[in-house]
Amino acid sequence: MTLALVSKPDSSAPTLEEVALPPLGPGDLRVLVTAASVDHVDTLYAGGAPARAIFQLTGTAGLGMCLTGVVTATGGEVTGFGAGDRIAAVHADFGAPVRAQAEETVVPASAAALLPDGLDPVDAASLPVNALTAAQLLDRLGPASGRTLLVTGAAGSVGGYAVALAARAGWAVTGLARAADRDFVLRAGARELVTEVPESRSFDAVLDGAVLQSAALAAIRDSGAYSGVPSASPATPERGIEVAITSVTPDGARLAGLLALAASGVLEPRVAGRVPLAEWATAHDKVAGGGQRGRWLLVP
Repeated sequence: MTLALVSKPDSSAPTLEEVALPPLGPGDLRVLVTAASVDHVDTLYAGGAPARAIFQLTGTAGLGMCLTGVVTATGGEVTGFGAGDRIAAVHADFGAPVRAQAEETVVPASAAALLPDGLDPVDAASLPVNALTAAQLLDRLGPASGRTLLVTGAAGSVGGYAVALAARAGWAVTGLARAADRDFVLRAGARELVTEVPESRSFDAVLDGAVLQSAALAAIRDSGAYSGVPSASPATPERGIEVAITSVTPDGARLAGLLALAASGVLEPRVAGRVPLAEWATAHDKVAGGGQRGRWLLVP
């Protein structure tokens, strides 16, 4: 048994309770959780039955996609990990009875990566989902080749990583953010900052960290490219613009590279706050309210 934050069919809000861990599969890791991030998707569970329907949940389901922890056991087919290893991972099985926001959990080894030296094991929990999302959104735009890119939400949890990764890849990056975030956005690698969506149709591509969807297309030239995440009102193609909508996919090998970039200072882990797991509601409320710079972390 482990203490875990879960959503139940008979409850209108998440609850913290003792839950049985699922059995360790041949390709799994059992992990003692060091920290778990609270992402916007987690706050949907506060909606009760309507939110559960989005994820097609029927039974008890754990919360949390992003964690760091210490491996306590490995499945029989696992290689590259052993008991005592510090890891980061993405837990993307929305129907699992225990996920990241728990004292202990089970994750696929394919979704995990070793934590490199130089990363704080708590702060690092802010990175996996957001950095992987940024990297995979950038992938959908093709090679940089000196192209111009507008990153919306450039000071946000996804957008900040997108700016850094795009600049490193050779994009000419402009960040869309508040004026107060100028120093961070330029430090991440943007050439300039704008505070409103330019309507010049001059950018080769937009990476939409702010989930502006169709409103961001005004900045893109004809036959350009748009990359964003799923939304209730997703962007649709116009003027020959290619629209790519991407949900994050766990990828342990890719995550290892992103963690290495964080350890070397290219990516900057961003933490809005830390609270004990028992005070999960504080973190969830902060995230649901928006405007946070970085992720709130739950520490068992």
